[in-house]
Amino acid sequence: MNIYSNGSNEEEQESMLLQNIESKVRREKTVPVWHKANLTVEEAAMYFGIGENKLRAISEGSDCPFVLWNGSKRLIKRTALEKYLEKAFSI
Repeated sequence: MNIYSNGSNEEEQESMLLQNIESKVRREKTVPVWHKANLTVEEAAMYFGIGENKLRAISEGSDCPFVLWNGSKRLIKRTALEKYLEKAFSI
């Protein structure tokens, strides 16, 4: 690359980088956490700022209103947990 170039090569590289990122996002079909109905324990911990172990502990009971079991995989119902936390004094 010529150090006296007008920068068009840099613009082309930046454009290609953005296209690669957009392509990767489309392939992975990434959905933002706040749009998901059900979250993994890890996602819920990050979203709500609660530790993973605490989430597992409070969602252990069979009558837990915000847990959904998919086989042995525990999913957290995002809006149900939001309502639960709004009413909770402490967890």
